[in-house]
Amino acid sequence: MLNSFTVLAVFALGGFAGASGCLCAYGDPCWPDAATFTQLESQVSQPLVYPIPTASACYPASNPSGNCSDVIQNWTDGNWRSSMPGSMEAPNFESFVFKNGTISACYLNTSLGVPCEQGNVPVIGVDARTPTDIQAAVNFAIQYNLKLVVKNTGHDFLGRSAARGAFVVWTHNMKNITYDATFVPQGVPLNETYEAVTLGAGVQWHEAYDAVNQYGRMMVGGISVGGSIGAAGGWLQGGGHSVLSPTYGLGVDNAIEITVVTPTGEYLTVNDYQYSDLFWALRGGGGGTYGVVTSVTYRTYESLPVAFYIFQANVTNTTTLKGLAARMLQLQTNLTDDGWGGSGYLSNISMSFVAIAPNMSTEAANASIQPWTEYWQSQGISSMTELYSVPSWYEWYTSMFNTSGQNGVNVMVTNRLLSRDTVANQSKEVAEILIGCEGGFIMIAGGKVSQIDPESAGVNPAWRNAVVEAACFVSWDEGASLTAIEWLISQLKAWITSLHDVAPNDGAYFNEGSLFEIDWQTTFFGSHYSQLKAIKDKYDPHRLFVVAEGVGSEEWNKELTCRL
Repeated sequence: MLNSFTVLAVFALGGFAGASGCLCAYGDPCWPDAATFTQLESQVSQPLVYPIPTASACYPASNPSGNCSDVIQNWTDGNWRSSMPGSMEAPNFESFVFKNGTISACYLNTSLGVPCEQGNVPVIGVDARTPTDIQAAVNFAIQYNLKLVVKNTGHDFLGRSAARGAFVVWTHNMKNITYDATFVPQGVPLNETYEAVTLGAGVQWHEAYDAVNQYGRMMVGGISVGGSIGAAGGWLQGGGHSVLSPTYGLGVDNAIEITVVTPTGEYLTVNDYQYSDLFWALRGGGGGTYGVVTSVTYRTYESLPVAFYIFQANVTNTTTLKGLAARMLQLQTNLTDDGWGGSGYLSNISMSFVAIAPNMSTEAANASIQPWTEYWQSQGISSMTELYSVPSWYEWYTSMFNTSGQNGVNVMVTNRLLSRDTVANQSKEVAEILIGCEGGFIMIAGGKVSQIDPESAGVNPAWRNAVVEAACFVSWDEGASLTAIEWLISQLKAWITSLHDVAPNDGAYFNEGSLFEIDWQTTFFGSHYSQLKAIKDKYDPHRLFVVAEGVGSEEWNKELTCRL
Protein backbone atom coordinates (compact mmCIF):
# COMPACT_ATOMS: atom_id res chain seq x y z
CA MET A 1 0.00 0.00 0.00
CA LEU A 2 1.23 3.48 -0.79
CA ASN A 3 1.98 5.50 2.33
CA SER A 4 2.25 9.26 2.65
CA PHE A 5 6.02 9.14 2.18
CA THR A 6 5.68 7.21 -1.08
CA VAL A 7 3.09 9.67 -2.38
CA LEU A 8 5.24 12.67 -1.56
CA ALA A 9 8.21 10.99 -3.23
CA VAL A 10 6.19 10.72 -6.43
CA PHE A 11 5.80 14.49 -6.41
CA ALA A 12 9.44 15.09 -5.58
CA LEU A 13 10.53 12.98 -8.55
CA GLY A 14 8.29 14.87 -10.92
CA GLY A 15 5.85 11.98 -11.34
CA PHE A 16 2.74 13.98 -10.45
CA ALA A 17 0.24 13.59 -13.28
CA GLY A 18 -1.25 16.96 -12.41
CA ALA A 19 1.63 18.97 -13.78
CA SER A 20 -0.68 20.05 -16.60
CA GLY A 21 -3.04 21.55 -14.04
CA CYS A 22 -5.93 19.20 -14.91
CA LEU A 23 -7.41 16.27 -13.02
CA CYS A 24 -7.80 12.89 -14.69
CA ALA A 25 -11.31 11.59 -15.40
CA TYR A 26 -12.69 8.44 -16.97
CA GLY A 27 -12.11 8.47 -20.71
CA ASP A 28 -8.94 10.54 -20.49
CA PRO A 29 -5.69 8.87 -21.66
CA CYS A 30 -4.34 9.19 -18.11
CA TRP A 31 -7.14 7.10 -16.57
CA PRO A 32 -5.73 3.96 -14.87
CA ASP A 33 -6.29 0.65 -16.60
CA ALA A 34 -8.17 -2.33 -15.15
CA ALA A 35 -5.00 -3.97 -13.85
CA THR A 36 -4.12 -0.83 -11.90
CA PHE A 37 -7.55 -0.73 -10.27
CA THR A 38 -7.15 -4.43 -9.45
CA GLN A 39 -4.01 -3.52 -7.52
CA LEU A 40 -6.01 -0.92 -5.58
CA GLU A 41 -8.70 -3.50 -4.84
CA SER A 42 -6.08 -5.75 -3.25
CA GLN A 43 -5.26 -2.96 -0.79
CA VAL A 44 -8.79 -2.30 0.53
CA SER A 45 -11.20 -4.39 2.58
CA GLN A 46 -14.06 -4.51 0.06
CA PRO A 47 -14.42 -5.01 -3.70
CA LEU A 48 -14.41 -1.75 -5.63
CA VAL A 49 -17.81 -0.25 -6.40
CA TYR A 50 -19.07 0.73 -9.83
CA PRO A 51 -21.82 3.31 -9.19
CA ILE A 52 -24.78 3.47 -11.55
CA PRO A 53 -27.67 5.97 -11.79
CA THR A 54 -30.63 5.26 -9.53
CA ALA A 55 -33.04 4.28 -12.33
CA SER A 56 -30.60 1.95 -14.14
CA ALA A 57 -32.50 -1.18 -13.12
CA CYS A 58 -35.40 -0.08 -15.31
CA TYR A 59 -33.34 -0.22 -18.52
CA PRO A 60 -33.59 -1.34 -21.20
CA ALA A 61 -37.29 -0.56 -20.95
CA SER A 62 -38.27 -3.64 -22.99
CA ASN A 63 -36.35 -5.99 -20.67
CA PRO A 64 -35.21 -4.28 -17.43
CA SER A 65 -31.80 -5.31 -16.17
CA GLY A 66 -32.87 -5.29 -12.52
CA ASN A 67 -35.79 -4.97 -10.15
CA CYS A 68 -37.52 -1.94 -11.64
CA SER A 69 -40.54 -2.39 -9.35
CA ASP A 70 -38.25 -1.89 -6.36
CA VAL A 71 -36.90 1.31 -7.91
CA ILE A 72 -40.40 2.67 -8.53
CA GLN A 73 -41.59 1.78 -5.04
CA ASN A 74 -38.60 3.34 -3.24
CA TRP A 75 -37.81 6.28 -5.51
CA THR A 76 -38.58 8.93 -2.85
CA ASP A 77 -37.10 7.01 0.10
CA GLY A 78 -33.94 8.76 1.29
CA ASN A 79 -32.58 5.76 3.16
CA TRP A 80 -33.01 3.52 0.12
CA ARG A 81 -31.33 6.05 -2.16
CA SER A 82 -28.44 6.58 0.24
CA SER A 83 -27.73 2.83 0.29
CA MET A 84 -26.44 3.02 -3.31
CA PRO A 85 -23.12 4.64 -4.25
CA GLY A 86 -24.50 6.21 -7.44
CA SER A 87 -27.74 7.66 -6.11
CA MET A 88 -28.23 11.31 -5.17
CA GLU A 89 -31.15 12.52 -3.09
CA ALA A 90 -31.89 15.12 -5.79
CA PRO A 91 -31.72 13.25 -9.13
CA ASN A 92 -30.83 16.40 -11.07
CA PHE A 93 -27.31 16.08 -9.66
CA GLU A 94 -27.03 12.65 -11.27
CA SER A 95 -27.43 14.39 -14.65
CA PHE A 96 -24.74 16.08 -16.71
CA VAL A 97 -25.30 18.93 -19.16
CA PHE A 98 -22.85 19.20 -22.05
CA LYS A 99 -21.81 22.58 -23.45
CA ASN A 100 -24.07 22.03 -26.47
CA GLY A 101 -27.11 21.70 -24.16
CA THR A 102 -27.44 17.91 -24.42
CA ILE A 103 -28.39 16.25 -21.13
CA SER A 104 -26.89 12.90 -20.11
CA ALA A 105 -29.19 11.29 -17.57
CA CYS A 106 -31.10 8.16 -16.58
CA TYR A 107 -34.80 8.85 -16.03
CA LEU A 108 -37.26 6.76 -14.05
CA ASN A 109 -39.90 7.45 -16.70
CA THR A 110 -38.74 5.08 -19.42
CA SER A 111 -41.60 6.17 -21.68
CA LEU A 112 -39.63 9.35 -22.40
CA GLY A 113 -37.58 7.23 -24.79
CA VAL A 114 -34.29 8.63 -23.52
CA PRO A 115 -31.41 6.15 -23.11
CA CYS A 116 -30.04 5.58 -19.62
CA GLU A 117 -26.59 7.19 -19.40
CA GLN A 118 -24.03 7.60 -16.62
CA GLY A 119 -24.48 11.38 -16.47
CA ASN A 120 -22.74 12.93 -13.48
CA VAL A 121 -22.46 9.67 -11.53
CA PRO A 122 -18.86 8.60 -10.66
CA VAL A 123 -17.70 5.47 -12.45
CA ILE A 124 -15.64 3.60 -9.85
CA GLY A 125 -14.66 3.92 -6.22
CA VAL A 126 -13.80 2.49 -2.83
CA ASP A 127 -16.46 1.17 -0.44
CA ALA A 128 -14.68 2.45 2.65
CA ARG A 129 -15.14 0.57 5.90
CA THR A 130 -12.01 1.71 7.73
CA PRO A 131 -9.67 4.71 7.76
CA THR A 132 -7.08 2.46 6.09
CA ASP A 133 -9.46 1.98 3.15
CA ILE A 134 -9.74 5.74 2.80
CA GLN A 135 -5.99 6.22 3.04
CA ALA A 136 -5.52 3.74 0.20
CA ALA A 137 -8.15 5.54 -1.89
CA VAL A 138 -6.71 9.01 -1.26
CA ASN A 139 -3.14 7.88 -1.98
CA PHE A 140 -4.33 6.22 -5.19
CA ALA A 141 -6.14 9.39 -6.26
CA ILE A 142 -3.01 11.43 -5.59
CA GLN A 143 -0.74 9.04 -7.48
CA TYR A 144 -2.95 9.10 -10.57
CA ASN A 145 -4.26 12.65 -10.15
CA LEU A 146 -7.87 11.48 -10.30
CA LYS A 147 -10.97 13.62 -10.13
CA LEU A 148 -12.09 12.65 -6.62
CA VAL A 149 -15.42 13.03 -4.82
CA VAL A 150 -16.55 11.94 -1.37
CA LYS A 151 -20.06 10.58 -0.88
CA ASN A 152 -22.02 9.32 2.10
CA THR A 153 -25.77 9.72 1.62
CA GLY A 154 -25.92 12.07 -1.36
CA HIS A 155 -27.98 14.69 0.51
CA ASP A 156 -26.42 17.63 -1.28
CA PHE A 157 -28.04 20.70 -2.85
CA LEU A 158 -24.76 21.68 -4.54
CA GLY A 159 -24.01 18.31 -6.13
CA ARG A 160 -20.63 18.05 -4.42
CA SER A 161 -20.72 14.25 -3.99
CA ALA A 162 -21.03 13.51 -7.71
CA ALA A 163 -18.87 14.35 -10.73
CA ARG A 164 -18.74 13.03 -14.26
CA GLY A 165 -16.03 10.41 -14.78
CA ALA A 166 -14.89 10.66 -11.16
CA PHE A 167 -13.38 8.30 -8.61
CA VAL A 168 -15.49 8.16 -5.42
CA VAL A 169 -14.73 7.45 -1.79
CA TRP A 170 -18.04 6.06 -0.47
CA THR A 171 -18.21 6.29 3.34
CA HIS A 172 -21.82 5.15 3.78
CA ASN A 173 -20.94 1.80 5.37
CA MET A 174 -18.80 3.23 8.19
CA LYS A 175 -21.55 2.65 10.76
CA ASN A 176 -19.72 2.38 14.09
CA ILE A 177 -21.47 4.07 17.03
CA THR A 178 -19.83 4.29 20.47
CA TYR A 179 -21.42 5.96 23.51
CA ASP A 180 -19.07 7.06 26.30
CA ALA A 181 -20.38 8.77 29.43
CA THR A 182 -16.86 9.89 30.37
CA PHE A 183 -15.30 10.68 27.01
CA VAL A 184 -11.89 12.37 27.17
CA PRO A 185 -10.61 13.99 23.94
CA GLN A 186 -7.03 13.27 22.99
CA GLY A 187 -4.51 15.70 24.42
CA VAL A 188 -6.83 17.33 26.97
CA PRO A 189 -6.62 17.37 30.77
CA LEU A 190 -8.09 14.24 32.34
CA ASN A 191 -10.65 16.26 34.29
CA GLU A 192 -12.33 17.38 31.03
CA THR A 193 -14.93 14.74 30.23
CA TYR A 194 -18.13 14.62 28.21
CA GLU A 195 -21.18 12.41 27.91
CA ALA A 196 -20.56 11.86 24.25
CA VAL A 197 -21.21 9.63 21.27
CA THR A 198 -18.76 8.87 18.46
CA LEU A 199 -20.36 8.33 15.07
CA GLY A 200 -18.68 6.75 12.07
CA ALA A 201 -18.79 8.68 8.82
CA GLY A 202 -21.66 6.61 7.44
CA VAL A 203 -24.02 6.89 10.42
CA GLN A 204 -27.32 8.58 9.57
CA TRP A 205 -29.35 10.65 11.95
CA HIS A 206 -32.09 8.09 12.54
CA GLU A 207 -29.38 5.63 13.62
CA ALA A 208 -27.69 8.17 15.87
CA TYR A 209 -30.94 9.18 17.56
CA ASP A 210 -31.93 5.57 18.15
CA ALA A 211 -28.55 4.85 19.71
CA VAL A 212 -28.33 7.73 22.17
CA ASN A 213 -31.98 7.36 23.17
CA GLN A 214 -31.08 3.96 24.65
CA TYR A 215 -28.96 5.85 27.18
CA GLY A 216 -31.65 8.43 27.97
CA ARG A 217 -29.86 11.04 25.88
CA MET A 218 -30.59 13.29 22.90
CA MET A 219 -28.31 15.31 20.61
CA VAL A 220 -28.22 18.18 18.17
CA GLY A 221 -28.75 16.77 14.69
CA GLY A 222 -30.43 17.10 11.34
CA ILE A 223 -34.12 16.63 10.63
CA SER A 224 -35.50 14.94 7.53
CA VAL A 225 -38.17 12.41 6.65
CA GLY A 226 -36.72 9.02 7.55
CA GLY A 227 -33.65 10.58 9.18
CA SER A 228 -31.50 9.68 6.18
CA ILE A 229 -29.08 12.63 6.34
CA GLY A 230 -25.52 11.70 7.29
CA ALA A 231 -24.58 12.62 10.84
CA ALA A 232 -20.81 12.86 10.54
CA GLY A 233 -20.08 14.24 7.10
CA GLY A 234 -21.18 17.23 5.07
CA TRP A 235 -23.93 18.17 7.55
CA LEU A 236 -21.35 19.05 10.20
CA GLN A 237 -18.75 20.44 7.80
CA GLY A 238 -21.29 22.92 6.44
CA GLY A 239 -22.33 24.06 9.93
CA GLY A 240 -25.07 21.63 10.86
CA HIS A 241 -28.34 23.25 11.88
CA SER A 242 -31.01 21.54 13.95
CA VAL A 243 -34.43 22.14 15.38
CA LEU A 244 -32.58 21.99 18.72
CA SER A 245 -30.02 24.65 17.75
CA PRO A 246 -31.81 27.59 19.46
CA THR A 247 -31.34 25.69 22.73
CA TYR A 248 -28.03 23.86 22.24
CA GLY A 249 -26.21 25.50 19.32
CA LEU A 250 -25.22 24.30 15.87
CA GLY A 251 -23.64 20.96 15.06
CA VAL A 252 -20.22 22.63 14.93
CA ASP A 253 -20.76 23.87 18.49
CA ASN A 254 -21.35 20.33 19.71
CA ALA A 255 -18.50 18.50 17.97
CA ILE A 256 -15.77 17.58 20.46
CA GLU A 257 -13.37 15.63 18.28
CA ILE A 258 -13.03 14.56 14.64
CA THR A 259 -10.94 11.89 12.93
CA VAL A 260 -9.97 12.61 9.34
CA VAL A 261 -7.85 11.30 6.50
CA THR A 262 -6.09 14.33 5.05
CA PRO A 263 -5.32 14.94 1.35
CA THR A 264 -1.76 13.70 1.95
CA GLY A 265 -3.03 10.37 3.27
CA GLU A 266 -2.42 11.01 6.98
CA TYR A 267 -4.94 9.83 9.56
CA LEU A 268 -5.40 12.48 12.25
CA THR A 269 -7.44 12.95 15.39
CA VAL A 270 -8.22 16.65 15.67
CA ASN A 271 -9.78 18.76 18.41
CA ASP A 272 -9.18 22.03 20.24
CA TYR A 273 -5.87 20.72 21.58
CA GLN A 274 -4.24 19.08 18.56
CA TYR A 275 -4.41 20.16 14.93
CA SER A 276 -6.75 22.84 16.21
CA ASP A 277 -6.65 24.78 12.93
CA LEU A 278 -7.96 21.80 10.97
CA PHE A 279 -10.57 21.11 13.67
CA TRP A 280 -11.68 24.73 13.34
CA ALA A 281 -11.95 24.51 9.55
CA LEU A 282 -13.80 21.19 9.52
CA ARG A 283 -16.51 22.78 11.67
CA GLY A 284 -18.23 24.86 9.05
CA GLY A 285 -15.58 25.33 6.36
CA GLY A 286 -17.37 23.05 3.91
CA GLY A 287 -17.44 19.34 3.11
CA GLY A 288 -15.22 17.67 0.54
CA THR A 289 -12.54 20.32 1.04
CA TYR A 290 -10.03 19.42 3.77
CA GLY A 291 -10.04 15.61 3.70
CA VAL A 292 -12.34 12.67 4.41
CA VAL A 293 -13.91 12.69 7.88
CA THR A 294 -14.05 9.18 9.32
CA SER A 295 -15.80 9.91 12.63
CA VAL A 296 -17.16 12.72 14.78
CA THR A 297 -17.63 12.76 18.55
CA TYR A 298 -20.57 14.89 19.72
CA ARG A 299 -21.92 16.07 23.04
CA THR A 300 -25.18 14.49 24.14
CA TYR A 301 -27.84 15.91 26.44
CA GLU A 302 -30.34 14.58 28.91
CA SER A 303 -33.51 13.50 27.15
CA LEU A 304 -36.19 16.09 27.89
CA PRO A 305 -39.88 16.65 27.16
CA VAL A 306 -40.76 19.25 24.55
CA ALA A 307 -43.56 21.72 23.98
CA PHE A 308 -44.97 21.21 20.48
CA TYR A 309 -46.86 24.00 18.70
CA ILE A 310 -48.71 23.79 15.36
CA PHE A 311 -50.18 26.68 13.38
CA GLN A 312 -52.11 26.54 10.10
CA ALA A 313 -54.09 29.31 8.42
CA ASN A 314 -55.58 29.90 4.99
CA VAL A 315 -55.55 33.61 4.14
CA THR A 316 -56.93 34.69 0.80
CA ASN A 317 -56.36 38.40 1.35
CA THR A 318 -52.85 39.13 0.07
CA THR A 319 -52.29 42.15 2.30
CA THR A 320 -53.35 40.23 5.39
CA LEU A 321 -51.13 37.29 4.47
CA LYS A 322 -48.09 39.51 3.98
CA GLY A 323 -48.74 41.14 7.34
CA LEU A 324 -49.08 37.73 9.00
CA ALA A 325 -45.81 36.48 7.53
CA ALA A 326 -44.00 39.73 8.36
CA ARG A 327 -45.16 39.59 11.96
CA MET A 328 -43.97 36.00 12.29
CA LEU A 329 -40.53 37.01 11.02
CA GLN A 330 -40.40 39.92 13.46
CA LEU A 331 -41.19 37.58 16.34
CA GLN A 332 -38.45 35.13 15.42
CA THR A 333 -35.99 36.95 17.68
CA ASN A 334 -38.19 36.36 20.74
CA LEU A 335 -39.26 32.84 19.81
CA THR A 336 -35.81 31.45 19.01
CA ASP A 337 -34.25 33.17 22.00
CA ASP A 338 -36.89 31.39 24.09
CA GLY A 339 -35.69 28.09 22.60
CA TRP A 340 -38.27 27.43 19.88
CA GLY A 341 -37.02 25.59 16.80
CA GLY A 342 -39.01 24.46 13.79
CA SER A 343 -40.03 25.37 10.27
CA GLY A 344 -42.78 27.14 8.39
CA TYR A 345 -44.08 27.35 4.83
CA LEU A 346 -45.86 29.99 2.80
CA SER A 347 -47.97 30.00 -0.34
CA ASN A 348 -50.01 32.80 -1.87
CA ILE A 349 -53.04 31.69 0.19
CA SER A 350 -51.69 30.06 3.33
CA MET A 351 -49.12 29.92 6.09
CA SER A 352 -48.20 27.03 8.38
CA PHE A 353 -45.46 26.14 10.81
CA VAL A 354 -44.52 23.72 13.55
CA ALA A 355 -42.13 24.40 16.42
CA ILE A 356 -40.80 22.69 19.52
CA ALA A 357 -39.10 23.96 22.66
CA PRO A 358 -37.20 21.55 24.95
CA ASN A 359 -38.10 21.43 28.62
CA MET A 360 -40.74 24.16 28.33
CA SER A 361 -43.95 23.81 30.31
CA THR A 362 -47.32 24.35 28.69
CA GLU A 363 -47.77 27.52 30.73
CA ALA A 364 -44.39 28.90 29.64
CA ALA A 365 -45.09 27.91 26.04
CA ASN A 366 -48.41 29.75 26.03
CA ALA A 367 -46.74 32.83 27.46
CA SER A 368 -43.95 32.68 24.87
CA ILE A 369 -46.31 32.49 21.88
CA GLN A 370 -48.82 34.96 23.33
CA PRO A 371 -47.64 37.96 21.23
CA TRP A 372 -48.11 35.84 18.11
CA THR A 373 -51.53 34.66 19.23
CA GLU A 374 -52.64 38.20 19.97
CA TYR A 375 -51.54 39.35 16.52
CA TRP A 376 -53.30 36.78 14.35
CA GLN A 377 -56.43 36.99 16.47
CA SER A 378 -56.45 40.79 16.12
CA GLN A 379 -56.43 40.35 12.33
CA GLY A 380 -59.54 38.20 12.41
CA ILE A 381 -57.66 35.24 10.97
CA SER A 382 -59.23 31.81 11.29
CA SER A 383 -56.56 29.22 12.03
CA MET A 384 -55.90 25.77 13.38
CA THR A 385 -53.54 25.81 16.35
CA GLU A 386 -52.50 23.12 18.77
CA LEU A 387 -50.08 23.04 21.68
CA TYR A 388 -48.93 19.72 23.14
CA SER A 389 -46.48 18.52 25.71
CA VAL A 390 -44.57 15.52 24.36
CA PRO A 391 -42.78 13.28 26.90
CA SER A 392 -39.45 13.35 25.06
CA TRP A 393 -37.75 14.88 22.06
CA TYR A 394 -37.15 11.37 20.68
CA GLU A 395 -40.85 10.55 20.85
CA TRP A 396 -41.67 13.77 19.01
CA TYR A 397 -39.06 13.05 16.35
CA THR A 398 -40.13 9.47 15.68
CA SER A 399 -43.80 10.39 15.52
CA MET A 400 -43.10 13.13 12.97
CA PHE A 401 -40.30 11.76 10.81
CA ASN A 402 -40.30 7.96 11.05
CA THR A 403 -41.50 7.52 7.48
CA SER A 404 -40.24 7.70 3.91
CA GLY A 405 -40.65 10.17 1.08
CA GLN A 406 -39.40 13.71 0.41
CA ASN A 407 -36.43 12.69 -1.78
CA GLY A 408 -36.08 11.79 -5.45
CA VAL A 409 -37.21 15.24 -6.61
CA ASN A 410 -35.27 17.47 -9.00
CA VAL A 411 -34.66 20.57 -6.91
CA MET A 412 -32.40 23.58 -6.44
CA VAL A 413 -32.57 25.82 -3.39
CA THR A 414 -31.32 29.10 -2.02
CA ASN A 415 -31.43 30.58 1.47
CA ARG A 416 -30.59 33.63 3.52
CA LEU A 417 -29.69 33.78 7.22
CA LEU A 418 -31.84 36.67 8.43
CA SER A 419 -30.20 38.79 11.11
CA ARG A 420 -31.91 40.48 14.01
CA ASP A 421 -31.73 43.78 12.17
CA THR A 422 -33.28 42.31 9.03
CA VAL A 423 -36.27 40.74 10.76
CA ALA A 424 -36.82 43.93 12.72
CA ASN A 425 -36.67 46.31 9.75
CA GLN A 426 -37.11 44.33 6.51
CA SER A 427 -39.70 41.73 7.49
CA LYS A 428 -42.33 42.96 5.01
CA GLU A 429 -39.91 42.79 2.10
CA VAL A 430 -38.76 39.28 3.06
CA ALA A 431 -42.34 38.14 3.56
CA GLU A 432 -43.24 39.27 0.05
CA ILE A 433 -40.32 37.32 -1.42
CA LEU A 434 -41.19 34.15 0.49
CA ILE A 435 -44.84 34.31 -0.51
CA GLY A 436 -43.80 34.88 -4.12
CA CYS A 437 -41.47 31.86 -4.17
CA GLU A 438 -43.79 29.76 -1.98
CA GLY A 439 -40.82 29.21 0.27
CA GLY A 440 -40.24 28.79 3.94
CA PHE A 441 -38.60 29.96 7.14
CA ILE A 442 -36.56 27.62 9.30
CA MET A 443 -36.19 28.34 13.02
CA ILE A 444 -32.66 27.04 13.63
CA ALA A 445 -30.71 30.08 14.82
CA GLY A 446 -30.99 32.71 17.54
CA GLY A 447 -30.89 31.64 21.16
CA LYS A 448 -27.80 29.57 21.98
CA VAL A 449 -26.43 29.98 18.43
CA SER A 450 -26.17 33.73 19.01
CA GLN A 451 -24.39 33.32 22.34
CA ILE A 452 -21.37 31.47 21.01
CA ASP A 453 -18.14 33.21 20.00
CA PRO A 454 -18.15 33.66 16.18
CA GLU A 455 -14.45 32.75 16.12
CA SER A 456 -14.89 29.42 17.94
CA ALA A 457 -15.42 27.51 14.68
CA GLY A 458 -14.91 28.05 10.96
CA VAL A 459 -18.63 28.35 10.26
CA ASN A 460 -19.89 31.61 8.72
CA PRO A 461 -19.99 34.30 11.46
CA ALA A 462 -23.36 35.39 10.01
CA TRP A 463 -24.87 32.49 11.97
CA ARG A 464 -24.15 34.26 15.26
CA ASN A 465 -26.36 37.22 14.42
CA ALA A 466 -29.06 35.24 12.62
CA VAL A 467 -32.43 34.31 14.06
CA VAL A 468 -34.07 32.44 11.17
CA GLU A 469 -33.27 31.03 7.74
CA ALA A 470 -35.41 32.04 4.74
CA ALA A 471 -35.48 29.62 1.80
CA CYS A 472 -36.79 29.45 -1.78
CA PHE A 473 -36.59 26.58 -4.25
CA VAL A 474 -37.44 25.44 -7.76
CA SER A 475 -38.25 21.91 -8.91
CA TRP A 476 -39.15 20.21 -12.18
CA ASP A 477 -40.28 16.90 -13.65
CA GLU A 478 -37.66 14.62 -15.11
CA GLY A 479 -37.24 14.91 -18.84
CA ALA A 480 -37.77 18.67 -18.76
CA SER A 481 -35.94 20.45 -21.54
CA LEU A 482 -32.84 22.47 -20.84
CA THR A 483 -34.82 25.57 -21.87
CA ALA A 484 -37.46 24.85 -19.23
CA ILE A 485 -34.84 24.19 -16.56
CA GLU A 486 -32.95 27.35 -17.43
CA TRP A 487 -36.14 29.36 -17.07
CA LEU A 488 -36.61 27.96 -13.57
CA ILE A 489 -32.99 28.71 -12.76
CA SER A 490 -33.51 32.30 -13.90
CA GLN A 491 -36.40 32.51 -11.45
CA LEU A 492 -34.19 31.12 -8.70
CA LYS A 493 -31.53 33.68 -9.54
CA ALA A 494 -34.12 36.44 -9.27
CA TRP A 495 -35.04 35.31 -5.76
CA ILE A 496 -31.34 35.07 -4.86
CA THR A 497 -30.91 38.68 -5.97
CA SER A 498 -34.00 39.82 -4.08
CA LEU A 499 -32.92 38.16 -0.81
CA HIS A 500 -29.38 39.47 -1.23
CA ASP A 501 -30.61 43.01 -1.85
CA VAL A 502 -32.90 42.93 1.20
CA ALA A 503 -30.25 41.41 3.47
CA PRO A 504 -26.84 41.98 1.82
CA ASN A 505 -24.82 41.36 4.97
CA ASP A 506 -26.64 38.33 6.30
CA GLY A 507 -24.96 35.42 4.52
CA ALA A 508 -26.33 31.96 3.77
CA TYR A 509 -26.14 28.35 4.98
CA PHE A 510 -23.65 26.47 2.79
CA ASN A 511 -25.48 23.12 2.86
CA GLU A 512 -28.71 24.66 1.58
CA GLY A 513 -27.23 27.15 -0.82
CA SER A 514 -27.25 27.60 -4.57
CA LEU A 515 -24.62 27.30 -7.27
CA PHE A 516 -25.69 30.83 -8.28
CA GLU A 517 -25.23 32.74 -5.02
CA ILE A 518 -23.86 36.26 -5.27
CA ASP A 519 -20.25 36.54 -4.00
CA TRP A 520 -20.36 32.98 -2.70
CA GLN A 521 -17.11 33.26 -0.72
CA THR A 522 -18.62 35.96 1.50
CA THR A 523 -22.16 34.60 1.37
CA PHE A 524 -21.18 31.10 2.58
CA PHE A 525 -18.08 31.78 4.69
CA GLY A 526 -18.06 35.47 5.57
CA SER A 527 -14.94 36.95 7.13
CA HIS A 528 -13.54 33.45 7.74
CA TYR A 529 -12.83 32.81 4.07
CA SER A 530 -9.18 33.88 3.98
CA GLN A 531 -8.33 31.86 7.08
CA LEU A 532 -10.14 28.81 5.71
CA LYS A 533 -8.23 29.18 2.44
CA ALA A 534 -4.91 29.24 4.29
CA ILE A 535 -5.83 26.06 6.17
CA LYS A 536 -6.98 24.45 2.94
CA ASP A 537 -3.64 25.24 1.28
CA LYS A 538 -1.73 23.89 4.28
CA TYR A 539 -3.46 20.50 4.47
CA ASP A 540 -4.18 19.99 0.75
CA PRO A 541 -0.96 21.07 -0.99
CA HIS A 542 -1.81 18.95 -4.05
CA ARG A 543 -5.26 20.54 -4.50
CA LEU A 544 -6.86 17.08 -4.52
CA PHE A 545 -10.17 18.09 -2.94
CA VAL A 546 -12.29 20.57 -4.88
CA VAL A 547 -16.07 20.99 -4.80
CA ALA A 548 -18.55 23.48 -6.19
CA GLU A 549 -18.41 26.78 -4.26
CA GLY A 550 -15.97 25.18 -1.83
CA VAL A 551 -13.00 27.00 -0.38
CA GLY A 552 -10.36 27.31 -3.11
CA SER A 553 -12.68 26.37 -5.98
CA GLU A 554 -12.28 29.83 -7.51
CA GLU A 555 -8.88 28.59 -8.71
CA TRP A 556 -10.58 26.03 -10.99
CA ASN A 557 -12.62 26.09 -14.19
CA LYS A 558 -16.40 25.72 -14.13
CA GLU A 559 -16.17 21.93 -14.47
CA LEU A 560 -13.68 21.80 -11.55
CA THR A 561 -11.30 19.73 -13.67
CA CYS A 562 -8.50 22.17 -14.53
CA ARG A 563 -6.80 24.88 -12.51
CA LEU A 564 -6.98 28.38 -13.93
